[in-house]
Amino acid sequence: MGLKSHLLNKTTHSPTHSLTHSFTLQLVNDKYQFTGGIDPLELCREYGTPLYVYDAAIIERQYKRITSAYTYPKFKVHYACKALSNLSILRLLRSMGSALDCVSIGEVRLGLLAGYAPSDILFTPNFAGIDEYEEAVKLGVKINIDAIPMLENWGLHHPDVPFCIRINPHLMAGGNEKISVGHIDSKFGISIHQLPHVMRIVENQKLTVEGLHMHTGSDILDVDVFLRGAEILFEAARKFPDLKYIDLGSGFKVPYKPDDIETDVEEVGEKLSQRFAAFCQEYGRELTLMIEPGKFLVSEAGYFFAKCTLVKQTTSTAFVGLDTGFNHLIRPMFYGAYHKIVNVTEPTFKPRIYNVVGNICETDTFAADRRIAEVVEGDILCFFNAGAYGYTMSSNFNARLRPAEVLIYQGKAYLIREREKFEDLVRGQHEVPFVQQKAKG
Repeated sequence: MGLKSHLLNKTTHSPTHSLTHSFTLQLVNDKYQFTGGIDPLELCREYGTPLYVYDAAIIERQYKRITSAYTYPKFKVHYACKALSNLSILRLLRSMGSALDCVSIGEVRLGLLAGYAPSDILFTPNFAGIDEYEEAVKLGVKINIDAIPMLENWGLHHPDVPFCIRINPHLMAGGNEKISVGHIDSKFGISIHQLPHVMRIVENQKLTVEGLHMHTGSDILDVDVFLRGAEILFEAARKFPDLKYIDLGSGFKVPYKPDDIETDVEEVGEKLSQRFAAFCQEYGRELTLMIEPGKFLVSEAGYFFAKCTLVKQTTSTAFVGLDTGFNHLIRPMFYGAYHKIVNVTEPTFKPRIYNVVGNICETDTFAADRRIAEVVEGDILCFFNAGAYGYTMSSNFNARLRPAEVLIYQGKAYLIREREKFEDLVRGQHEVPFVQQKAKG
């Protein structure tokens, strides 16, 4: 049976609390290997580098962990597919019972292609054109509106279509200013202080609001942030009598370094379940509690492999240059994100201090002053925690091609995306019949 058939027919697993935070790429007898004995160097030889590899077992582990943390019965996970949107990953999560959070009509189409029911897709765009909203309506997915002008437009064109409202709760939360999206200066959501304006539009145009939504940011550690955000939405929800669900977003931090801190999702789940149940009693009926984890589900499942092309010693620094750059993994440069890096080829060599850099014609430093087993040309380095916002944020900058993707599923490695070819880079381009001028003289 092929991978697609496995994922389409796989039954949902029961939640379990016997979970660990270990990676599945481990050093065994001085050699790195995945659980089940899969050799990462063999994968790199077969599929080339750079290479993204994902382990389905970690995604399953994280999904079980999040679903078992919530005791509230009407609970639903909407995977934020912007983190990693390969069709095989989407099918895997669907097979476990996940719904989908999409921020573009392209992601909506991917979700439908992966087999998600329209009713299990929440479309939450930002500054999208009316054409995207119109297509979302035709496709039958849930709609989330995050701007008053779009809300007014909705009443003119689709007064009979229920929708969700994204509220900006004005909570400053997140591990980096680029991923903090719920504060007062954020472009996301309708300000909680504009709720009276929202109510006038809804009441005058007799609109049906079926859900309320918020997302405050990513890499949030403080459990109270989620609780404060929930209370803000609960207060707003009392004004809307026809609600079916409340979506509290996500933003759970995952560990990046040894002994790194992370969000206590079990505590979040326990407290939110209790508080949500109490609110539903006050509201008069049970609503669906929704959350939107993305990075939490796929980050630790991903590994990014790249080959050393050159070791360059300057007067002050030893550089390890790779056959990749921020065109394939931009998180360290964009967010200042930390990724554990190991020498997979020679893990037992004496460590040296390196700056790990890419091959892009801009400054693209993956890591500075990083202690790594001595690297020589041809060695394969591995970046951990590369499952989220790696391939999905990749580009063809410098006319470089995007890498292949591999999924390890039930002890076997499957190619789930081919490496790009030069033909892919120029496909769709058209020549202009320039007039050739004759040289004078």
